[in-house]
Amino acid sequence: MTDWGRIDDDGTVYVRTADGERAIGSWQAGDREAGIAFYVRRYEDLVTEVQLLEKRLESGAGDPSSTAKHAAELRDQLATAAAMGDLDALAARLDALLGKAQEKAEVVTQARAQAKADAVAAKQALVAEAEKIAESATSWKASGDRLRAIVEQWRQIKGVDRKTDDALWKRFAAARDAFGRRRGQHFAHLDAERGNVKQVKERLIARAEELSQSSDWKETTAAMRDLMAEWKAAGRAGRDVEDQLWARFRSAQDVFFARRSETFAERDAEQVANQRLKEAVIAKAEAIDVSNPKAAQSALRALQSDYDEIGHVPRDSMRRLDDRMRAAEQRVRDAVDAEWRQAGAESNPFLAALRERLAEAEAKLERARKAGDPARIAKAEAEVEQRRSLIPD
Repeated sequence: MTDWGRIDDDGTVYVRTADGERAIGSWQAGDREAGIAFYVRRYEDLVTEVQLLEKRLESGAGDPSSTAKHAAELRDQLATAAAMGDLDALAARLDALLGKAQEKAEVVTQARAQAKADAVAAKQALVAEAEKIAESATSWKASGDRLRAIVEQWRQIKGVDRKTDDALWKRFAAARDAFGRRRGQHFAHLDAERGNVKQVKERLIARAEELSQSSDWKETTAAMRDLMAEWKAAGRAGRDVEDQLWARFRSAQDVFFARRSETFAERDAEQVANQRLKEAVIAKAEAIDVSNPKAAQSALRALQSDYDEIGHVPRDSMRRLDDRMRAAEQRVRDAVDAEWRQAGAESNPFLAALRERLAEAEAKLERARKAGDPARIAKAEAEVEQRRSLIPD
């Protein structure tokens, strides 16, 4: 017999609780001490199980809801448990454990709810930003880059339920599409303007070719200068036709001024002086720093204006000077076109998609390297190389 139970003469095993004795089994396998020891071990097993639940809850390793459920099940089992020990004390421990577990479960539930609310708010903020970009942004490249960055941020935000996430994503996708349409309309408008400029310059060329055979030197010279002013004011046509249009226009003017130069040979001295002035302008144009294409273009415009305003030069040097000036202009134009091509490539949606998939492959490679898995690393490196090969230099 112990303080917590006994085995009577017929082998019935009893446990003592605050409610009195309760029969928990029968022992016929040996002496009473062995039977009592057997049922005490059962009690100790229950104590060990409770201790494990307490430690897991305290350390945070156990899920509070699961712990509460297990504690409740153990608490219910004590009323019929075939174990010998202080079951009342063990019941009190389980009641306390159950209370703590329920409290922590509530805290976890609230934390999860808050995390979900924060995640939803974060995605709502991204959607609002995208919708603002779609409505009013005009920095096309920077805005396109920002929309791509929002996609990456979106993927990092977890914990939003599928229905809410889908609804928010539809709003974001609609904003992104609206921005794409507005950007497309903008550049379509620019293309239309360039088409109009081409038509204007075609008319100026036709007029210059008509005047190129005139012998009314004074009036025609003024008319040619007016045509040049109109040419500059017209703006630029498309990159693919601007140089051709200029060559035709300049050729028509050259024809006239060459004829006039032949007629006014006495003006050779003045033309030689003009030649020196143009050579000085050309030297400045050739020395323009093209590392900053926009600044170089601005500097070139001023020099082009100076160059065009200088009077005519001797016929035998005219082409050479113009060729030098055109070469200097082409040098600046090439720098501007290179910058334009780079910007154009970056706004190309196909190239943007290729770059986005390359970024995903690079992120996967980084994760594989952190995991230290050689097979994953090799596979990820191969994917990055394949994605990179699809993107033109």
